[in-house]
Amino acid sequence: MRESGIYQMYLKNLLDRLLALVGTAALSWLLILLGIAIHLDSPGPIFFRQKRAGKNGTYFYIYKFRTMRIDTPHDMPTHMLNNPDLFITRVGRFLRKTSLDELPQLFNILMGQLSLVGPRPVLQEETELYGDKRSLLLSCKPGLTGLWQSRGRSNVTYENGRRQEMELRYVRERSLWLDFKILLWTVKAVVRMDGAR
Repeated sequence: MRESGIYQMYLKNLLDRLLALVGTAALSWLLILLGIAIHLDSPGPIFFRQKRAGKNGTYFYIYKFRTMRIDTPHDMPTHMLNNPDLFITRVGRFLRKTSLDELPQLFNILMGQLSLVGPRPVLQEETELYGDKRSLLLSCKPGLTGLWQSRGRSNVTYENGRRQEMELRYVRERSLWLDFKILLWTVKAVVRMDGAR
């Protein structure tokens, strides 16, 4: 890695932690209110965690606010997969539409597992969809947001290959300037609820 690239990496890590700390402090009231709403809406834990692949293939648990009922089957039958709304809670529907279910990942950033911007952290089986580009994907720390979330989300899928293209494009072209643009695009996408699921 070039010296300038090393400096950018250190600066990016510093900015990640600093902005996540400021964000967590500023949004602490919202995190508490959403936690209370989830608790009152349906029985079960406030947070949901899932094992994801991180940089260099190391695994970690990603955190989200719980949006599904606790009786949701882990291996959903096909007919249920076509209508997952059956298991989404009332508060969960709002959280997903506004992307507020992702807020607990600020803690993942503070722990150094996530970056603010990067390819989305994926499940082990999803890494296989990148074929011989799997190692390229995992060479970069995953992010809370990225090209996929800000420029397409659920409108860009693995099936048509566009999601892989967008994630790998970020890894190849990453820079602090690109990160800044993605953060602006993300704010716009969240406000407009583009591609909300």
